[in-house]
Amino acid sequence: MTTTLETTLALDDRIAGSLIGAAVGDALGGPVEGYTPEQIVERHGGRVHGIVGPWNGDAWRTARPIAPYHKGDGHITDDTLMTHALIRVYATVRDHIDAYAVADHLVPDLMSNPRWIPELEAEALPLQRVFLAEKWIVARLHYGHNDPREAGAGNIVNCGAAMYMAPVGLVNAAHPAAAYAEAIDVAGAHQSSYGREAAGVFAAAVAAACLPGATPASVIDSCLSLAKDGTASAIEAVAEVAADHSDFESAMAPLRVAVAPFDTVGPDYRAPTLAARRPSRLHSIEELPIALGMLLVGGGDYRRTVLGSVNYGRDCDSIATMAGAIAGALHGESAVPADWAKGVAEASRLDLHAPAAELTAVTREIFTRDRERRRAHESAFARLTVAR
Repeated sequence: MTTTLETTLALDDRIAGSLIGAAVGDALGGPVEGYTPEQIVERHGGRVHGIVGPWNGDAWRTARPIAPYHKGDGHITDDTLMTHALIRVYATVRDHIDAYAVADHLVPDLMSNPRWIPELEAEALPLQRVFLAEKWIVARLHYGHNDPREAGAGNIVNCGAAMYMAPVGLVNAAHPAAAYAEAIDVAGAHQSSYGREAAGVFAAAVAAACLPGATPASVIDSCLSLAKDGTASAIEAVAEVAADHSDFESAMAPLRVAVAPFDTVGPDYRAPTLAARRPSRLHSIEELPIALGMLLVGGGDYRRTVLGSVNYGRDCDSIATMAGAIAGALHGESAVPADWAKGVAEASRLDLHAPAAELTAVTREIFTRDRERRRAHESAFARLTVAR
């Protein structure tokens, strides 16, 4: 049997690699989220190389009252909670989804179905864990009855919608343009401006990573063929710098310098500037360009890509979630270190394979429907254009 990516990496392998890779990246990045690379080194006596404990040790519940979460020890965060919630929407609809599916299925799931929340070490509604930008969805759609396609307007512009769009890319595997369009529609219920744009581009990146023979460079090219405004400029700037590095240690500071002109949060992640997270055609979220940059620096290797994303700091759980999803789609489940995946699954009390298996089945169903719809359209168009 040949060992080329084109023949060995089946759809189920890529989907499992992407979703498990995203969850592992999320769990590794969670305990160091919000800190600088220098602070991470000081806290851990060097770079993070795997699963680590909470930043504040046993005081994790009280050290930051606004975020009384057990981040660390292999616990996934809201990035993965939202990703799995979106997979459940696909499992219900069993077709392409849009902003109305967010209102009809995602919102009720977040506010009605208790689940095990690793960071709370308890069963709770997902709504009780997700960040304010995600609570916005419930406020706008369930209580405000806004048009789902426009509900994201007015929310803070951050990576909230982008962080869980990997399933959209996987449902549209090997079709980046379709992934972009579907994610832009879905994300309209959650975000506006460059937050919504990042959701579309991230989904496209995951879909592009599923193409046979895909490489980090080809993924970047697919993103740039679709990205608009500041998001495109930020990816270009970061990719240009990343091309000069093959080690994340030397790349971290230059990548931050490259993305800084497009990032509205500012140098102190925990004290955003007054212009932070407001709509703009000139700016970009930081997380997606950095994830793509680390993909290039790591040569697509899962371990190098994710560890670069984790040790970058700032919003590194979301950076590592995105980077892990793309690298996992490129190289499949075997690329994700088995000890990391096992540790995260056990600590988070999650079956990381079940969502992947469910989404694989749904993706095959959707492709069959797409093919039938395409053939029906071709037949109708042929009748319209037949010579008379």
